[in-house]
Amino acid sequence: MEEYIIITLGFILLAIGLVSSVIPPLPGPPIAFSSLLLLHFGTSNHPINNWILLIMGIVAIASTFLDNLASIYGTKKFGGTKAGVRGSFIGLIIAVFFTGWIPFIGPFTSILVGPFIGAVIGEKIGGQANEVALKSGFGSFLGFLMGVGIKIGVSLVFLVYFFKLVIFG
Repeated sequence: MEEYIIITLGFILLAIGLVSSVIPPLPGPPIAFSSLLLLHFGTSNHPINNWILLIMGIVAIASTFLDNLASIYGTKKFGGTKAGVRGSFIGLIIAVFFTGWIPFIGPFTSILVGPFIGAVIGEKIGGQANEVALKSGFGSFLGFLMGVGIKIGVSLVFLVYFFKLVIFG
């Protein structure tokens, strides 16, 4: 019975990890990784090699840092400034908190559009021309997508490994 509770909690952590890979502020991959820790230390039937566990933990932490760097990289690569990077982050936070209040825009769409609009506004406040502001916004958007892709990929690997351990031992 206790093992079923641990496995259920692991599935819940995986679900939270996957959702928070797309919707901040929770770090998705570390939460998904915690399901593997729970399975490893909470059950005796599903051991994980310590080296694999260590490598997966490092990957979980690294993916969180890469996510943050991806938006910055995308914004800078397309000519953005610090104002664009800050605006992109603020736009993402606003999109997360006000998603339900924006008519005709779904939650996922607002999370995609928020960083773009934030970067453009940040660049405009910073005194940049429209062309630079739009390029910065596009770079922020691509960086955001790249970071989300990394986090979802890592979380899915953890999910598959968790299922493999639970089903096949």
